[in-house]
Amino acid sequence: MNFSANKSEPHNMAFHGSRGGSRGRGSSSGGPRGRGGARGRGQGRGGFRGGKRPVFDSARLAQQKEAEESSESEPPSEEEEDLDSEEDSSDDDAEAVPAVPSYSALMQSLAADSARQTKRRKLSHPQEPVASKGEEDSDSDQSEDLSDPADEVEEEEEGPETATDGILEENDDDEEDALDPFETHFADPEDNVLSQRLKALQGNQWKTQGILLPKVGRAILSVPAVDGLKTITPPAKVSGPSDLKLKQKLAGAYSKQKPTFNDLEKSIAANMFNYQDILYCERKPSNAAGLRRLACLHAVNHVFKTRDRVIKNNARLAKEENGDLELRDQGFTRPKVLMILPTRESCSRMIDCIASLCEPEQQENRKRFDDSYVEKGDVFSDDKPEDFRELFAGNDDDMFRLGLKFTRKTIKYFSQFYNSDIIFASPLGLRMALEGKDDKKGDYDFLSSIEMVIVDQADALLMQNLEHTEYIFEHLNLQPKEAHGCDFSRVRSWYLDNNAKYFRQVIAFSAFNTPELNVLFYNQSQNWAGKVRISNTHSGTITELGLKVKQTFSRLDSPSIETDPDSRFTYFTSAIIPSLTRRSKDSAGTLIFIPSYFDFTRVRNYLAMSETTSSLTFGNISEHTSVPDASRARSHFITGRHKVLLYTGRAHHFKRFRIKGVRKVIMYELPDNPIFYKEMVAGYLGQSVREGKLASGEGTVRVMFSNWDALKLERIVGSERVTKMLKDKGDTFDFL
Repeated sequence: MNFSANKSEPHNMAFHGSRGGSRGRGSSSGGPRGRGGARGRGQGRGGFRGGKRPVFDSARLAQQKEAEESSESEPPSEEEEDLDSEEDSSDDDAEAVPAVPSYSALMQSLAADSARQTKRRKLSHPQEPVASKGEEDSDSDQSEDLSDPADEVEEEEEGPETATDGILEENDDDEEDALDPFETHFADPEDNVLSQRLKALQGNQWKTQGILLPKVGRAILSVPAVDGLKTITPPAKVSGPSDLKLKQKLAGAYSKQKPTFNDLEKSIAANMFNYQDILYCERKPSNAAGLRRLACLHAVNHVFKTRDRVIKNNARLAKEENGDLELRDQGFTRPKVLMILPTRESCSRMIDCIASLCEPEQQENRKRFDDSYVEKGDVFSDDKPEDFRELFAGNDDDMFRLGLKFTRKTIKYFSQFYNSDIIFASPLGLRMALEGKDDKKGDYDFLSSIEMVIVDQADALLMQNLEHTEYIFEHLNLQPKEAHGCDFSRVRSWYLDNNAKYFRQVIAFSAFNTPELNVLFYNQSQNWAGKVRISNTHSGTITELGLKVKQTFSRLDSPSIETDPDSRFTYFTSAIIPSLTRRSKDSAGTLIFIPSYFDFTRVRNYLAMSETTSSLTFGNISEHTSVPDASRARSHFITGRHKVLLYTGRAHHFKRFRIKGVRKVIMYELPDNPIFYKEMVAGYLGQSVREGKLASGEGTVRVMFSNWDALKLERIVGSERVTKMLKDKGDTFDFL
């Protein structure tokens, strides 16, 4: 591969949050579970309120009527028939968080309710509607019910210390181990170390150190910066389940499935079971099952140890005669683990993994769960990539919430949240349970004692609506508004002191890292045990294309993250558009990929309204485009009726269209997912070469990037090239 650079002034690189455009909310058109437009269901921004949205299927608005009449009169071409057959095969503002009362105020407000209570509760689930076909959601409140009635729960609420008898086998002889990370992190942390680290956390003072993980990648380990700390000692390595402090029953079940760990599991387990926060950025379909199994083992082990401690202390208190024994072993409410997942299918996989580890004699409401969460359909053809098949196979509904409760011999599905040990939810599903609606108040007390959050396929949540996930984190570990049957004499002191967020562990698995995930992780990761981000070096997607094509990367000047969208648009209209309009015939077959919907609407409107582009015919496909409109746009692009096709990142994520007739690819911004780059360059251009519509070496790729695209750029061009491209004086880089 040849590499050349032209010179200009260098720029410094920094990360300060995320671009607004990259966090456009989910889609709105289509049915409640159809792919593409309806996926994500988050409220759309930047939409046209009220009447019908304008249509931009040609270069000029004045040509609309002519194009539609011409389309109706034309017989379908061979390419159009191919498109039709392919189409058949692939189908508010956040609530302000209340001020946290002091310990004395909390005790006064809840003293009257501190006795054990049982009251009949039903979590209210305010809902959002599915938007009508072709209509974008606004930021206004939604009222139509989207939830599955099967998710509704009504049962008596229990206090956190009740219903615990018999969660473990009667002959379980597990003894408390002072070296167990559960003891040192939650139950009995060393006071001196804890106080120093909490002080450092409150001042946002961290000590960071890079660590090389053989055959895994590189890790950035951070711990609270206490006085005298010079180097960070990583957790002791583990070779298999036998090196972990597991409940006997779980150790036996897991050893049957996985007697030894691979290199990745050895590295992850060391941090995970020592209760450090983890952001793992190299999740793939090939390692997903191992990561899922490890996370489920850790979650269930934590739940069992928590409940076992309560059971044993219940027995000790029952034998105590004078009542002077003080045992602090619990939080305000029972739920201890929250799993945030993208689809019901991903929830089903987690449930199956947990059931295989626990080996319960009974599974209450299992048939109801299978009917609501398990689907055998949606078997995709091999032309769909592996990551797409993993995410969208089975039940891909992204609106759900589920409580799971353990007893001695039984797993109960659809338990009331306050009676649950683990809560599974999609971001949208859980947010709708947290928010109030009309005369119903929001309820988030059941999240007050969450000690572990597991986020799987975090990259998929970026394509839904990351604001929902942020909203959930903002409502974790707040002091409750009601007692909920809590015995405050047994609540751990760090809960009463409002320090629970410093004990909470966050585990996130993602296929890649982004500024948005970085900000979310580091803002919400305040674990006194520390945190680690694990990623790998990249050889670059450009080395995997298997196609001879000229790829030109142009760096644009962008002084700040806030002005980056404006800088990008200015560069596009001044440097890219003239090359398309100068010779009209050379623009035929141009695909313009635009990841952000906000940038897409801006470019679309410019092409439709500007006199500069009056000769440029274009079509567009976004996440809001209906199936017939998308099919028509692709057909007009193939036949040359439209010389340019605008294509958004979410449309490709949810549909993975096979677009024919591509001769040139322009990337308005690099995709977060490097697979997209390969699919468009090697896939679309490669298909044109194979079909004889493009000679080998004739296709071209033009990429716009700025200093704020460092993470995306590294995955595309490789770790060795990215620094030079960001800091070199040259602003144009060619690859062949």
